[in-house]
Amino acid sequence: MTAKILDGKALAAVLREEIRQQTERFTAGTGIQPGLAVVLVGDDPASGVYVRNKETATIKAGMKSVMKRLPAETTTEELLALVGELNADASIHGILVQLPLPRHIDERRILDAIDPRKDVDAFHPENVGLIAQGRPRFLPCTPYGIQQLLIRSGIETAGKNVVVLGRSNIVGKPMALLLMQKGPGGDATVTVCHSRTANLNEVTRGADILIVAIGVPRFLKADGVKPGAVVIDVGMNRIEEDGKARFVGDVDFDAVEKIASAITPVPGGVGPLTVTMLLNNALTAARNAAS
Repeated sequence: MTAKILDGKALAAVLREEIRQQTERFTAGTGIQPGLAVVLVGDDPASGVYVRNKETATIKAGMKSVMKRLPAETTTEELLALVGELNADASIHGILVQLPLPRHIDERRILDAIDPRKDVDAFHPENVGLIAQGRPRFLPCTPYGIQQLLIRSGIETAGKNVVVLGRSNIVGKPMALLLMQKGPGGDATVTVCHSRTANLNEVTRGADILIVAIGVPRFLKADGVKPGAVVIDVGMNRIEEDGKARFVGDVDFDAVEKIASAITPVPGGVGPLTVTMLLNNALTAARNAAS
């Protein structure tokens, strides 16, 4: 068996064109151009790449892109002041503060300060609570992208055993919440694994669908995968190999590809969908503000 490759890049292109058309119709009908502000503190190279990708995607979608770049020595209070300005700016419908922040900044205070109506990352406690109750304002970008990938690839989740490796607030926890909800891309029986999970391979081998977001290069090996399982790799790890730098996921792709029924590549799998769903949330925020 050789797994079907789940091409997130190709799906992202389709979804972005749908969002662009929806944005065009919305702006024509209301005179409002959705505005997305992205804040970058410091000069982390990886964060810089992500921010540039978001800026380009926002403009291509027909939205207003506002970039705020701050020096690494920016204080928590200074960043809070900027967030307050963006909250008050009616032309900005979505606010994203690029993570990780420098260690001296209180990340929780920053994320909690973003107006929940503009919280397009869906990190604010109010939005997390709405997701848990099954009535979301926004859906978190990476989990939502994964859910769309499963739906549009014809992969059924209802009644399936899904194992999520990782319990982060960004991927693991919200992913489990989405999969448990009623409706398309939901109705699954979900197990969340983490560093304290006993007999991990036994748990993962029982999964029909595996979603791996644990932050360790090639962590999931073939012996932890049931033949025919669907494997979604959320990881993006930069490693040095054979004297060259390359990016690999949290799944041992070459080995797992031989036994899975479907698998996401790294890069080109989940990553492009994360930015795409951010655009979707920004359009949703603008619609909500206009209603």
